[in-house]
Amino acid sequence: MSDTQALETIRAGYTFDEPAIDLGSALDGDTPAPDVRVRIPLAMFNRHGLIAGATGTGKTITLQVLAEALSAAGVPVFAADLKGDLSGMASPGEPSEKLTARTQANGQDWQPEASPVTFYSLGGEGTGIPMRASVSSFGPLLLSKVLGLNDTQESVLGLIFHYADSAGLALLDLSDLKAVLSFLTSPEGKADLKDIGGVSTASAGVILRAIANLEIQGADAFFGEPEYDISDLLRTQGAAGTISMLELLAVQNRPALFSTFLMWLLAELFETLPEVGDAEKPKLVFFFDEAHLLFANASKAFLDSVAQTVRLIRSKGVGVFFVTQQPTDVPEAVLAQLGSRIQHQLRAHTPKEAKALKETVSTFPTTDVDLGELLTTLGTGEAIVTVMDPDGAPTPVAATKIFAPRSKMGPSDPALMEQLVADSVQQATYGERIDRESAREILTQRLEAGAAAAEAEGTSGPEPAPGSGPDAEHGEARIPLAGTAGAGRTSRSRPTTPGRQDRTMLEQVVNSREFRQFTRTAAREIACGIFGTGRRRRR
Repeated sequence: MSDTQALETIRAGYTFDEPAIDLGSALDGDTPAPDVRVRIPLAMFNRHGLIAGATGTGKTITLQVLAEALSAAGVPVFAADLKGDLSGMASPGEPSEKLTARTQANGQDWQPEASPVTFYSLGGEGTGIPMRASVSSFGPLLLSKVLGLNDTQESVLGLIFHYADSAGLALLDLSDLKAVLSFLTSPEGKADLKDIGGVSTASAGVILRAIANLEIQGADAFFGEPEYDISDLLRTQGAAGTISMLELLAVQNRPALFSTFLMWLLAELFETLPEVGDAEKPKLVFFFDEAHLLFANASKAFLDSVAQTVRLIRSKGVGVFFVTQQPTDVPEAVLAQLGSRIQHQLRAHTPKEAKALKETVSTFPTTDVDLGELLTTLGTGEAIVTVMDPDGAPTPVAATKIFAPRSKMGPSDPALMEQLVADSVQQATYGERIDRESAREILTQRLEAGAAAAEAEGTSGPEPAPGSGPDAEHGEARIPLAGTAGAGRTSRSRPTTPGRQDRTMLEQVVNSREFRQFTRTAAREIACGIFGTGRRRRR
């Protein structure tokens, strides 16, 4: 096929009768063909996509171009900013001779323009508005990924979440989970631990130590309330979709935490949003940068849940674009569901890279172009593209010169970011941390009241004989709080009267009038979704 015929094939393959996002112009050899546009149909963004390429080949710029074009089309966008350079989307681009030459050669009508951006940060570590999640909402599967637990320990954590759920104990932050674990690994909680089934004291202790290590890293700031309301990702400003940008620069040394947090956001979107089918445009497009961090050392259960979420969330009107270096970073079950492929330059300097290149080429539609050679010779800002057309068929493979973003390429002024955060209505909602009554406080208050009553009874009369008196029936004991081993604390012995089944202290708490009142009025309903996440409390 001649170059002219190839360009005509690309022109026809990327000409649509419905709204589409311009990605760039097709390359005719090394030169852009300005009249041959490469586009992605707006309605097909919920069929997901992949942006891949070696470091420094232009993946971030491609993400920026797509995000600002989607926002201009009225589609809200979520993006994680790991290095800080995406924050430039809040500032208009800066003209230069080099930029003008690039845009003119590419046939782009370029004008500097900022996008509406709301900046967030995990737990307030950074400039942005704090994003938090409760431990209950995060769920055992996602939390296991953060804690680095093996499959057995992951199962144990799931049983412990079920125990807390059954007992009506709200797990809002890590101290709540530690309090439950501390009780279950104490002598007083031995019976309850045994009743759970399949949970050893050793496994519970391992989880407790893993949580302590996570706290040392400062991760406790990410768990708690007010929990982020996922509907705030769907906001618009006038006719433009809001770009919700999560700043990760301060936590980039904790990849398992922030990548799993992003997956929590996706899981919450799936659990919360209604079915919309095939809409004219997506309700939200979610860019998952550094996607390889999500899948590294993940359990099979976790990977299966990710694949299921990506497969099903399309019907909720949400598109997911994974951004990573190699397509092989993404599991096959997920990769097979990504309708749009934007592949920047790949390198083949090692046998492993050469193998990855060969595998990448095999995933593209058949073409007369030598993709193996082309992928290793692409310049910065160039990519091989194939997307899904409105009929669900792949478009022709097109070497593309990506457009330049209208916003700033590089970080925004920190003063501008701080001002945008201060002026945001989201800051008033999420800025201040809330510490409401939860599992740790409820158990602590109840047990302290019981201990005080027992002490008062002990000073009001002679010491009752062993096996007699009110305490013999109820066996009151202090539950050690998180971070303690129960040293120096005493517990009264359990009754030995035949035919009587003793109640543990926790059962007394759960069956008390005050506790039942709490569970009736608690705003959070624990409900398991794909990741075992709990349903959020509506404001």
